[in-house]
Amino acid sequence: MSMISFVLMGLLAAVFILLYIYDRLKIDDSLRRSLNNWTLTAAGLIFAAYANIASAAVLIVVTLIAWYFAKSSKFWYIGIIGSLVSLGLFKYTGFVIKSAAELTGHSSPALNIIIPIGISFYTFSAISYIVDVHRGETQARGLGDVAAYITFFPKLTSGPIQRGGDFFEQSMKRRNVGVSTFLPGMQIFVFGVFKKLVMADRLSVFVDQVYETPMIFSSFSILLAVIAYSFQIYFDFSGYSDMAVGAAKILGYDLPVNFNLPYLAHNVTELWKRWHITLSTWLMKYVYISLGGNRKGKARTYLNLLITMVIGGIWHGANWTYIIWGMLHGSALAVHKAWMTLTKSNEKKHSLISNFFSIIATFIFTTFCWIFFRAPSLHTAALIINRLFTFQEGINQPYFWLFVTLAMYFIAVTTAIVRSRGGKMKQDKLNTSFVKAEYPVLDLSKFWNLVVFFVFCGLLIALAYTGGSPFIYGNY
Repeated sequence: MSMISFVLMGLLAAVFILLYIYDRLKIDDSLRRSLNNWTLTAAGLIFAAYANIASAAVLIVVTLIAWYFAKSSKFWYIGIIGSLVSLGLFKYTGFVIKSAAELTGHSSPALNIIIPIGISFYTFSAISYIVDVHRGETQARGLGDVAAYITFFPKLTSGPIQRGGDFFEQSMKRRNVGVSTFLPGMQIFVFGVFKKLVMADRLSVFVDQVYETPMIFSSFSILLAVIAYSFQIYFDFSGYSDMAVGAAKILGYDLPVNFNLPYLAHNVTELWKRWHITLSTWLMKYVYISLGGNRKGKARTYLNLLITMVIGGIWHGANWTYIIWGMLHGSALAVHKAWMTLTKSNEKKHSLISNFFSIIATFIFTTFCWIFFRAPSLHTAALIINRLFTFQEGINQPYFWLFVTLAMYFIAVTTAIVRSRGGKMKQDKLNTSFVKAEYPVLDLSKFWNLVVFFVFCGLLIALAYTGGSPFIYGNY
């Protein structure tokens, strides 16, 4: 993990102690809430400032914009524009200038724009708060509440994207920070660390080698690397989400679940109900529905899906590869919706074979799209695809940890299916649409549960990749 992850853990320990003390002071609840809010705000700003001072400064500006303009009944939209301007200025200026220079045949000037850490995530949080207040779905809050919400450091860099009303509802309550929040939160946090250090980071070694020099690897090795990246990004991002959920739990807050076994999805629509759930929910609520959703005819519905996913691609980064990635998913969503309308297949029961192949087909499509997400340029993506499908010779590297990861993933998925079915595996139908992943939280007051937890921690220490690899979504 990067050094900033250790800063996160240090801040987590300090804030936990302070909130624990506040909960036990004989003071008025409003004063306790104020102390909690400003302590969380200070921690968030320290966390951002550790990355660079500009990150903290922009975070303060976006927070003030959201707080001030959400209260305005006439000029609330200026808050949205201001938030988007700050996002565009830092994240997309270089891309726009470079693209314009390429179109005109000129060389683009050298730019060194520092992208504030987590700006994509907290900008969306600010926008959702402003819109929710305007729509009457939550009340305008004081600066302390808004600042604590937007700067909440467990979710600052990579989400999940939590709505303001959900956060405020929890902050108004007495959370009794202590052992009852620490033990489950710590287990979820450690579970996320295992995903990151043992599974994602070990896969990154192989993936980075292939994507940096695809010309020297065989088609078989490239195929394995493409598959490996599908699991790397899943374990990397879901690992951070678990760490964020665990850290928030330690402090007495519940963050929304961000992943629910996405590679069990039967189609791309279901995929986006399982992958990065808070982002897909945000895009649906604040972009797709705002564009008209499915209320303005079929053609407009398909266009709205495409526009929404292109925006989702642009949100991830300033590169044409992300735009292509978004267009592919938007087109797939439109095609699937048209197919569902034409065949009314949502009303039909599907066989074991049909469900199996729909899961495999969805995974293959998702994995293909990840090529554009991972490749640094369209040229590299095209090269990867070309070598993938033309059976080129080169270095054959059947990376051992990929197969270990696949085995662990299969065991975890099988366990989730068995638990969801009440301990029984039905053979007549592979319908996994209802299967839900659950955090393996143990009652550590029991001896054997404690043994299992420490064995798990021992495996984490023994198997962790210590080469250091930043969180993938930390770049967004």
